[in-house]
Amino acid sequence: MAQEDEENTSGQGAEMSFLQHLEVLRWHLIRAAAAVVIFAVTAFIYMGDIFKYILLAPKSSDFITFRLMCKLSQKYMGNDNLCMASTDINLINTDISGQFSSHLYTSLVVGIVIAFPYILFELWRFIRPALKENEAKSARGIIFWCSMLFFSGILFGYFIVSPLAVNFLGNYQITDEIKNMIDFNSYISIVTVTTLLTGLVFELPIISYVLSKLGILTPGFMRTYRRHAVVVILIAAAVITPSPDVVSQMLVAVPLYVLYEISIIVSARIEKQRAKQAI
Repeated sequence: MAQEDEENTSGQGAEMSFLQHLEVLRWHLIRAAAAVVIFAVTAFIYMGDIFKYILLAPKSSDFITFRLMCKLSQKYMGNDNLCMASTDINLINTDISGQFSSHLYTSLVVGIVIAFPYILFELWRFIRPALKENEAKSARGIIFWCSMLFFSGILFGYFIVSPLAVNFLGNYQITDEIKNMIDFNSYISIVTVTTLLTGLVFELPIISYVLSKLGILTPGFMRTYRRHAVVVILIAAAVITPSPDVVSQMLVAVPLYVLYEISIIVSARIEKQRAKQAI
């Protein structure tokens, strides 16, 4: 049934009813959800190793990011300004179902991340028949670029943003009389949410492409508000990195600003193509 509907969508999309379109979409979503479940179950089985070698690694002062930053600081700056304070945080669990709930939650997050390209593929298969030939041609490679940007953001979030956030928040103290007792679920939320959000933020050029195609966003608008964007980026970098450490803030702010400039270039190309078609 789903296959027939997809064939109808490719050849006779205009003749399909609204309910038929919903049926086709339902099967695409079912296949995407099945991929997430398969990867989530696999992650659930191997979650012990995932926690030990991946999720809990950023809380250690021996994490690769901290070691590299310290070596760079000593070699090129002649000081230890980038050597982070001890981040060996002891985690506690205060909820009887906390570890099991976190096990399920983290498995789902891992499943979504790994299945992301396939989710995009299923959405593209649904949208593709509704596009004109020139529109589909201009969107060629969108799954690859979306996936590449997303995974680049995931890596940036995991190796840069998350460890800096954990270092700052985990060691922040108003007074020495107050000791930090970090809840396990709180730590996992910081690492997973920060990493996922960074992955989504890295989709900014794609969002710019889509909005520019729809005529909602223009390069002129983005250039006009460039200074405002810089302020927002710097504030975001200051929040998630140790405030006295300007170099660490730049490690976060510079890639985000580069993404913003790439988005302007993408929007400008769309506007130029639209001007050529209008001639």
